[in-house]
Amino acid sequence: MPIPKNTICIWYEKEAEAAARFYAEIFPDSRVDAVHRAPADFPSGKKGDVLTVDFVVAGIPCIGLNGGTAFKQSEAFSFQIATDDQAETDHYWNAIVGNGGQESVCGWCKDRWGVSWQITPRTLTEAMAAGGEEARRAFEAMMEMKKIDVAAIDAARRG
Repeated sequence: MPIPKNTICIWYEKEAEAAARFYAEIFPDSRVDAVHRAPADFPSGKKGDVLTVDFVVAGIPCIGLNGGTAFKQSEAFSFQIATDDQAETDHYWNAIVGNGGQESVCGWCKDRWGVSWQITPRTLTEAMAAGGEEARRAFEAMMEMKKIDVAAIDAARRG
């Protein structure tokens, strides 16, 4: 398999493989391609421990690095997953939050490894792109939400 020109590298303390397998179960066009073990001891592990995992999340190539506790996840990086309806929004939100993750606001949540996700219905993105009063109404509605309520966003768009 050719090495992609650009790959997102995500730092995990020690559970990159578990995270990659979870994402592969939840999101379409996702998979675990390879698990690489350390050829020698390293600062946060021993020879033979999982060091990196090559995986794909919704078509985006990633590498999970088991780097230890030196760095933490932050909202400065997130995956944004576009959804078509409330059922799809609920499915992804519930999978992430219900598997040890946590809710945030405005469609954001974190998985149990601290990686941030934006579960964003297309209707919200379309409202923002429309601009003007439609965008303002949708934006104000979103600001009151944790998980995005598609019907409420659609109602706000209509005014």
